[in-house]
Amino acid sequence: MAPDASLSDDEKKLFPLKTVANVITLFESILKRTTEPDLALLSIIVGCIENTLTCNHQILGGAKSTVLPTAIDETSEKLITIAPIRREDDFPEIEWSTVEALYVKFRAVIKSSVDLTHYGCPQFATRELIKRVSDVIWNTLTRSYYKDRAHLQSLYSYLTGNKLDCFGVALAVVAGCQVLGYHDVHLALSEDHAWVMFGPDGKETAEVTWHGKGNEDKRGQPVDPGIQARSWLYVSGNPVICSRFTEVASLVSSINPSITATTDSLEVASLQQSLLWVLYDTGHLTRYPMALGNLADLEELSPTPGRCPCGQLFSQAIEVARRCYGNSHVYPYTYQGGYFYRNRMYKEALESWANAADAIRSYNYSREDEEIYKEFLEIANELIPFVMKVEGSGHSARSILKDSECFAHLLRFYDGICQWEEGSCTPVLHIGWAKPLVNTISKFDSQVRRHVVISCSEMTEGDTPSMKPPAKEQEEKEERLVDSEVCGKAAEQKARLGSTALAALTDLCGRTVLSPAFFLGSDIKTGSDSQAFHTLTISGTAASTDSPVKMMNKPKLYLRSHKMAGLKDLLLSEKLNTHAISLQLTAQSQVQLGGRKLRGEEAKDAKQEGREVNLSRSKRTRKE
Repeated sequence: MAPDASLSDDEKKLFPLKTVANVITLFESILKRTTEPDLALLSIIVGCIENTLTCNHQILGGAKSTVLPTAIDETSEKLITIAPIRREDDFPEIEWSTVEALYVKFRAVIKSSVDLTHYGCPQFATRELIKRVSDVIWNTLTRSYYKDRAHLQSLYSYLTGNKLDCFGVALAVVAGCQVLGYHDVHLALSEDHAWVMFGPDGKETAEVTWHGKGNEDKRGQPVDPGIQARSWLYVSGNPVICSRFTEVASLVSSINPSITATTDSLEVASLQQSLLWVLYDTGHLTRYPMALGNLADLEELSPTPGRCPCGQLFSQAIEVARRCYGNSHVYPYTYQGGYFYRNRMYKEALESWANAADAIRSYNYSREDEEIYKEFLEIANELIPFVMKVEGSGHSARSILKDSECFAHLLRFYDGICQWEEGSCTPVLHIGWAKPLVNTISKFDSQVRRHVVISCSEMTEGDTPSMKPPAKEQEEKEERLVDSEVCGKAAEQKARLGSTALAALTDLCGRTVLSPAFFLGSDIKTGSDSQAFHTLTISGTAASTDSPVKMMNKPKLYLRSHKMAGLKDLLLSEKLNTHAISLQLTAQSQVQLGGRKLRGEEAKDAKQEGREVNLSRSKRTRKE
């Protein structure tokens, strides 16, 4: 596609782009076409605007970008947003000549470096061809890793500074394949990684970018090993497989409005929000949970009149993750939990975080899962303790801390984390996790904790941690446990109420016998005594209402992890043994041994092979 063919004459007349409205009009026109949008061109335009408005040296030099404070207030709960007065001259002028020059440069880099005749000019892209395009992008980057640097995801950053982040490299490879005329190469997006799908049926996969240091040697390889290892990075083989229009949505969703850690550019945020709504209206976000979550976050800060509320968008992202991706995505739940947390809806936040842990429990933890690990660590060690602090003081002291459902959500959250750890090569939980958990549990009264009906999976030694009992058997176990629990509680309550009624009856009889009306034969059910009999009939109920547990149905909880199952009795005991809970939580998990056999297995194998084996422990080497 020639540079002139990328835009129509009417679209070129929109340049120079002077306002957000101009950019929106351009994107609307491109998205209405029947032909594919040009990824390179759109990435250059969006990147040029983003970098111009967010570059630090321009801000310090008096650039026109309006600053949107994102500093968090003293309670760390809700973002403060101060909307400044909008001015038309806040937006930089983007000339067509600038965009065209960068676009021509990118096409020249790709076409001059990839000779299709060496690959037989195939009709569909091959693994070797994609690897070559990836090498071209990779070899023209500066020799540094930019994992957490902002504004490096667009081709504008690549063409002006030879810098790209992980997503930027993947997008550049797909754009390069589009330049070469291969329309079967598309992005596949997990929640923290990207690779490509290609081939006649679009089923083949190839790594094209890096994730963390030292992983560049994976480029060109299929992603099957990551899927088989049950790594969150590959979302169990359920990524967002993009069309060309979804790839436009991904480059818009990757826009970063941040100027510094505490300030955002209002113009960039407004541009991103408006473009996401354009993509939403054209149906290109219907299978993209991450983009829906980003749009919901932007709507929370600055609601668009006439649009659905942000809470509905968060729920929609979760529904898409469940319906389209088998509940393999975690971020839709953490996005929603953060929204509830910022708006003091703490019970709902706990439920969302527990749902996030339910999604992560199906994976095995690895070092590459650093981002989601930090997310859960922040929830467990900062957000939940803050919730307990707020709810445990002042007028809120009788809210969620007296709600057994909230306690069940808390246990389900940690149960998911523990099961994530099981079967993994790397432990997750350490003493830094245990202390906040113990402090949080201790906030709940023993009657609140005992109100939760807990059942556990009963595994044999030969079972793997990931094995779950059949659904029917699980339901039967829960029913048996519920019945025994309810019967036990009912008997206890009946005994307590019986003793209360006996005391009241004794008191009433004593007052009746000593009453003159008793000897005169008058009706004893008159006056105050009648009221006494009425009080007697309801005294048991009245006595039972003064309880720290909110009157509700008992929540049922099924613990699937070995660690949390082992904590069941400790969690329900009247007096918490915090030391025992910490030890159980931080005990070495059932992690994989990396192929190394146990000593008993080594002896068994040696006996079968007729050789000797030394089972004594090897001595530690001395350090000089």
